[in-house]
Amino acid sequence: MTCPCGSGLTYKKCCLPFHKNKKKPKNALFLMKSRYSAYAMNEIKYIIKTTHKNNPEWNNPNWENEIKIFCQSDFKKLEIIDFIDGENEAFVEFKAYIDDFIIHEKSRFIKEDVWLYESGEVF
Repeated sequence: MTCPCGSGLTYKKCCLPFHKNKKKPKNALFLMKSRYSAYAMNEIKYIIKTTHKNNPEWNNPNWENEIKIFCQSDFKKLEIIDFIDGENEAFVEFKAYIDDFIIHEKSRFIKEDVWLYESGEVF
């Protein structure tokens, strides 16, 4: 099976090692792609684990259930628009083609030992 992140590699050689905690994303771009794949592959614990505690969803008691519902969507394609790398802060602008809509977002990532998704600005 080809990895949902669009790398062209198999899921087993690409994002699965991140999801199974055998490998850590080396930068925010790899984290972003692995999170997209996690949604597509129903890896809910990975999505939660890679979200920064500053994210408002941490205070949402229904968050895990909302992720489960969203994971049932048809994740068609991920398109990376821009990647601004930094030592402890990075940004990834992307378009995610899901079901019949497109999510266009600029995500902010923070590094605290590992990269974490902090927030996103949806266009």
